[in-house]
Amino acid sequence: MARPSGHQVRIKEDLDSVKLAFVKKNYAPFGGAENYLKTVIEQLLSSGHEVHVFANRWVKQPGLYFHKIPSIDISSFISNLSFAVNEKRILKRLSFDAIVSFERTVFQDIYRAGEGCHAEWLRLRAKIDPVWKRVSFSINPLHITLLNLEKRLFSNTRIIIANSDMGKSHIIKHYNVPEERIRVIYNGVDLKRFSPENKKRWRTAVRSEYSVTDNTGLVLFVGSGFERKGLKTLLAAISSLNLNKAFLRLFVIGKGNTEKFKSIAEGYRVHDVVSFLGSQTEIERFYAAADLFVLPTVYDPFSNATIEAMASGIPVITTKNNGASELIEDGQEGFVLDDLLDAGELSDKIMLALDDAEIMGARARTKAEGFPIERAGCEFVDLISECLPS
Repeated sequence: MARPSGHQVRIKEDLDSVKLAFVKKNYAPFGGAENYLKTVIEQLLSSGHEVHVFANRWVKQPGLYFHKIPSIDISSFISNLSFAVNEKRILKRLSFDAIVSFERTVFQDIYRAGEGCHAEWLRLRAKIDPVWKRVSFSINPLHITLLNLEKRLFSNTRIIIANSDMGKSHIIKHYNVPEERIRVIYNGVDLKRFSPENKKRWRTAVRSEYSVTDNTGLVLFVGSGFERKGLKTLLAAISSLNLNKAFLRLFVIGKGNTEKFKSIAEGYRVHDVVSFLGSQTEIERFYAAADLFVLPTVYDPFSNATIEAMASGIPVITTKNNGASELIEDGQEGFVLDDLLDAGELSDKIMLALDDAEIMGARARTKAEGFPIERAGCEFVDLISECLPS
């Protein structure tokens, strides 16, 4: 349940105005993690606190103080390393009541591990990558940099926020962090933007725009990084279903190697039922048009798209390697796959979910209603208050 409306007032009464620093490499008040951070910051501003954002690039927001942290963008590993080095150099000279980082940096009081645990991602990635690529993990400068940053920040940061119990367990497993230093705060969702009510407004229009008939099952995939998000497994599952005369369409939304996956779709002979739509700013339109959301991800600390789909009132199929799967009771709001590479199991679950889509979708919406983004913001603000000087 959402917290009572007086929650922010209580924070303001308990604390004098404090000076807080937030670290986000690219700050903009939209997007998944960005919208979450914006919600936290707005609650702090409304309570009279002074908020500074340290970033490399940003979109200005009223009431905030912005500061530049330079990074050398020659390559990914140099960009990450230079940003972390400069973050420490700059913030060490300044005085704040608390420093909160949303990036892999080494000078903060609170770190939100929104990207999960890189060590665990490499372990899981070894299941899908060829041998030569697995061998390269130990010499790739980007992996070396991220693993070293993780080791330092997990050792030195006072409080770590994981966005799922799965993420918490991975941090403990790989870095032996004491359990009491890790807090779990699930991602929240905008329940007004993502709502079953959107179906009345957009379902017919979107399906008509892309020539999807009323009796066609529309499956939606949303995610950037098609390899990691398990798109190949989904294409194999769709191939099996369409060969068996189950008439389906698949919309793929997000950034990835589109040409490679178009070729894979052609190999599975499903290219005529798969539409690659790129990134979409009004993603809620596509949730409204879809019958089912599928994300057979290899690794996702907590997929925002998963809870957005649930809030939109459609069932979800994902894997146990998605932190958001902790919100799904198998067979109720959707299904959770144990084997992320089993296309046969996935095709079976797709048909089961489509047959029961209306009931499962209603349950999914009910479950999502317990995780409004305002609640996640309040929990984060409470945690910040624990770190402040008495």
